[in-house]
Amino acid sequence: MLLATLLVVGGPTFAQEGAQKPADAIQKAAREKAAALEKTASKPELPFQIQLLESHIRFEINGDSRKEVHTIVKINNILGAHQFARLTFDYNRAFQQVEIPLVRISHANGGTSELLPSAVVDAPNPAVEKFPAYQDVRVKSVRILGLEEGDTIEYRVITTTTNHPLAPDFWLEHTFDRSGQVLEERYEFDFPEARNAQVQVGPSVTPAQISKSGEPKNARVVYRWNLVNKEREKPTNAPDPKQPDLIATSFDSWQVLSVRLAGLLQPKANSRDGWLIDNKITEKAQEITRGASSGVGNLEAIYDFVSQEIRTIDLPIGSTGFHTREETEILASGYATAEDKYRLFAALARPYGEAAEAFLLGASGEYWTELPRPSPFDHLLIKEKYDTGCANCENPTFWLDPSLEVAPFGMLLANHRGQPAFWLDNRSHGDLVICRWEDVPLELPFSSFQRVNVAASLSGEGGLSSKVKYTLRGDNELLLREAFHQTAKEKWKDVAGLLALSDGFRGQVTSVNVSDPMATKDPFTVEYEITQAKFVDWSKKPVRIPALLPQIALPDPPARQAAGEAAHAIELGTPLDVDTQMTLKLPVGTTVQTPAGTSVERDYAKFSSKYSATANTVTASRRVNFLLREISGERAMDYNAFVRAAQSDQAQSITLVPAAADETRPTAKP
Repeated sequence: MLLATLLVVGGPTFAQEGAQKPADAIQKAAREKAAALEKTASKPELPFQIQLLESHIRFEINGDSRKEVHTIVKINNILGAHQFARLTFDYNRAFQQVEIPLVRISHANGGTSELLPSAVVDAPNPAVEKFPAYQDVRVKSVRILGLEEGDTIEYRVITTTTNHPLAPDFWLEHTFDRSGQVLEERYEFDFPEARNAQVQVGPSVTPAQISKSGEPKNARVVYRWNLVNKEREKPTNAPDPKQPDLIATSFDSWQVLSVRLAGLLQPKANSRDGWLIDNKITEKAQEITRGASSGVGNLEAIYDFVSQEIRTIDLPIGSTGFHTREETEILASGYATAEDKYRLFAALARPYGEAAEAFLLGASGEYWTELPRPSPFDHLLIKEKYDTGCANCENPTFWLDPSLEVAPFGMLLANHRGQPAFWLDNRSHGDLVICRWEDVPLELPFSSFQRVNVAASLSGEGGLSSKVKYTLRGDNELLLREAFHQTAKEKWKDVAGLLALSDGFRGQVTSVNVSDPMATKDPFTVEYEITQAKFVDWSKKPVRIPALLPQIALPDPPARQAAGEAAHAIELGTPLDVDTQMTLKLPVGTTVQTPAGTSVERDYAKFSSKYSATANTVTASRRVNFLLREISGERAMDYNAFVRAAQSDQAQSITLVPAAADETRPTAKP
């Protein structure tokens, strides 16, 4: 509620369609550029123009594949030259190979040059270069020096996939360019008819040319598109930006995919209880849980160990082909991907709960009605139940994300809560039809609150010095824990400076004190000191200042509904109690006039404020308590009135009249 976004952390991305998609970065850049251009009155020159984007994908009966991409790009200006100064292609060496047989530059001033094979660099993905277990995840790159305006680059990239962990099944996704930056796009894929692959083409896409070839036993099906862009008109059926134009998959159902993925991720199976746990893992679990105060405490201790003691390797879900390492190997290395963290947690926690279940996130909408494939998913969560041993009792259930490292037990990111999750399970359920989808709970394992205390002093020269202390539980707590955890300690002042700016405090941060981001059992605290040399000009009479409190952000009121449109629910977010307090010491003799406080109460939220002054001290407080997660859109007028009352209060000023010029103004320290 109080914090702006502090950091944007970007990791490596991997595309998957049975094989790598090396042209996606170009298509994405083209779409983003076109979207930006549509917002301008005139269209400036594009940095580059893709004259040809040609893709051929072939799948075999055993799931192997070959993809060749041929691209011709015209560089229009220096920005385009910078964007194509390096070509990069992600792949997994364990089951893929990437070849770059052609990189040719046709120079605007005449002549051509081709890059030699020695110009191609093959290196581990930067995320894993210090972690040998994952160095099959790699990047092939080509550096192109001396590109200039008017040059043309032509290159071919061939990706072959052999013995993928999910073979013989395969899948692909593709979205055709609509930005106008690709002049001609040719796309072709073919697969064995015997695999009975399902193909889904979006309604906004030109129908494919479909052909069959070969003897019945070895017949193949081929889909082809050749799209030429001549200021292409927008399609009558507007595409869903969240959905690919083309999906093909050999998975028969989501249930089949669930069983296959679970078989790769879960610990080894045996005939007794489904899982075979190594004795070394059992001994480690006993060591971790020694001293735990309760049964749930055992699970919490194991979660803390896996999340904090095993370093998270930030690779996208599926970049290892969903292959996982042995639990003892994970434990010995001290680092793991999200998939490996699940496997280790499941093995360690097995004696203390039911079998830990893996769920994949990233699907939006009703994905379960679409074709099954693993590509929509980008995050993994764990669901664990504690077995109380009581036949008539409901066992407590916990949703966990040990990849976060600093998340309290049972806490998930806000954008993951309430999302559809795909359950991975390969256990036998007899003839029962098992639902493979479940919504992640919206609730947190504790009440959310934020306490902010500001102790400030204003000098006779107009300088302001403040001590600001935050105590947090909830979503902003996790945001700050991650920000400080991922930042070197010598840079913590920078993070505190961003926090101060987001809450409206200006000046220089002089010191920072932060509780241990890993100490997740207690609320997180951040305390910093900040000074502003010329906060007020005492020569102006009177001086008006705002209350030195963070601005409490309120969810925006709903937009006005169109005639006949049903009112949308008003999202208030996770229930949250925000309490802000300020004490301001003034120079002796200063006269103070404080505004009137405000009190507004609804069943969904409460807002109150108080302002007072005694001697040379001003105090102020504001508190908002959101009680409900959402309210009906029918109450828009009432919510608007609530927001206006809170905003009007926060806009009020405190009036100061300085003492006579000949009076001294000693400054009290906060």
